[in-house]
Amino acid sequence: MSSGPLAGKTVIDLTTALAGPYATLLLAGLGARVIKVENPTRGGDSSRNNSPYLTADGLRLRRSSPDDMSVSMLSRGRGKESITLNLKQPESRQVFFDLVRNADIVVENYSAGVTERLGIDYAAVQAVNDRVVYTSISGFGAQGVAGDGKAMDTIIQALSGVMMTAGEPGDPPVRFGLPIGDLVAPLFAVIGTLSAVLHAERTGEGQHVDVSMLGSLTSLVACEPFDALESVGFPLRTGSLVPRLAPFGTFRAQDGWFAICAPTDAFASGVLAAIDRGDLVDSDLFGTRDARVANADTLHRLIGDWAAGRTLESALAALEAASVPVAPVRDTAQAVRDELVTGRGEVTPLVHPKFGHHDGLYGSGIPMVFSRSQVDITAPAPALGEHTESVLGELLGYDADRVEKLREAGVL
Repeated sequence: MSSGPLAGKTVIDLTTALAGPYATLLLAGLGARVIKVENPTRGGDSSRNNSPYLTADGLRLRRSSPDDMSVSMLSRGRGKESITLNLKQPESRQVFFDLVRNADIVVENYSAGVTERLGIDYAAVQAVNDRVVYTSISGFGAQGVAGDGKAMDTIIQALSGVMMTAGEPGDPPVRFGLPIGDLVAPLFAVIGTLSAVLHAERTGEGQHVDVSMLGSLTSLVACEPFDALESVGFPLRTGSLVPRLAPFGTFRAQDGWFAICAPTDAFASGVLAAIDRGDLVDSDLFGTRDARVANADTLHRLIGDWAAGRTLESALAALEAASVPVAPVRDTAQAVRDELVTGRGEVTPLVHPKFGHHDGLYGSGIPMVFSRSQVDITAPAPALGEHTESVLGELLGYDADRVEKLREAGVL
C-alpha cells in the first residue's frame, strides 16, 4: 500500500463546528496535511467546548483539567495539526498569507462576507497564490442572504423540506436526529475541492468552490419527485412504510424491528412465501407490482400481523430463507461495533492523546477502500495550538524570536 491519495497536498483549515471540520477531516484521512487555524481568544474551535468531555476518569459533562477534550474534537480533529492565529489582528494576515503560499487548498465555513471583512477572502488569497483551491461552506452560499444568514443544521433541515418527508401524514415536522444538513454539505465540498484540484493540476489555475448547506440538502430532497408523486395520489409522508414500493418498510416482531425492501415480483413472492401466504403470489391482489401498490395497506397489514406473532430471530430466518432483502433495525451502539464496518476502517475507535480509547467512543472513518492507496484517520486530535511553533518554524521558516514577538502581540 502507498501513502494516501492526497499525500503532498497541504490544506489550511479555517473551519469550526461540524460542516467545515468534517470536510477537512475527510481530506486529512485521504492523506492531505491539514493545518487547523484556531482563534486563541475564543478557546479555539467551538467544538472544543462541546460537552461531554473525555477525562482521566472517563466521560464527564464538564471539563475538569486542561488535558480533557470534548468528544466532538476527539472526532473532528483527528489527523490535523493545530496552530493558533487571531485573524482579527492585522499582523495575522502576513502569517496567513505565508501559510497560503505553501498550501494547495484553503477551506473555510464563515458566514458569507466575513472573510472579505477579515481580508482573507478568495480574491486576497488568489493574489498570493493563484493555484490555490479555496472552498467555502456556508448556509446559503457566498452571495449571502438578507439578515445575518447564520445557519444551523435544524434551520437548514426546516428550509430544505426534508422535515416533511418523514413521519406519518398529519404529524408535526420530523427533525432528523443525524445532523444531515451539516454532513451533506461537506461531502459536496470535498467533491468540489478535489475536482478543482484536478483542474489546478491540469491548468495551473486555482478557483473558488462555493458550497451551501441549503443547496446541498435541498438537492437531495429533489432526487425524489415528491410533487409528482403527490399529484398522482401518493402521500408525501408515509411513515415506516412506502406504499408505492410495497412490500417495503419496517415491521415489529415480538422483540424487535426489522426492515423489508421487496418491490420486485421475485422479492414480493419471497415475502408472501415466508409469511405462509404463497397462495397469494399470483392473485389479483398481489400478483403484479401495480396490484401490490394499489393494495399496499392490505399487504403491509398481512406482514405486520405475521411479524407480531414471531420473534425477531425467527422472522429474519424465514425471510432470509426466501431470499428477501431484510435486516434487523439496530441501535447506534450495535451499528458502530459491527466488525464489517470497523474492519474496513469505515468506523474507528476515538483515541485521546493521553487517556487512550474509552469504550463506546467511535468516530466516522473513511468509507472508501483503495487497492493501492492507504487512508487513515486514527491519529488523535491535537491540543489547541499544539503545532504552532513547528508549523511556523519548519514550514514558514520563522525563527523563535519572531514567533515569540507574534505571541506577545496577540497574533498567536
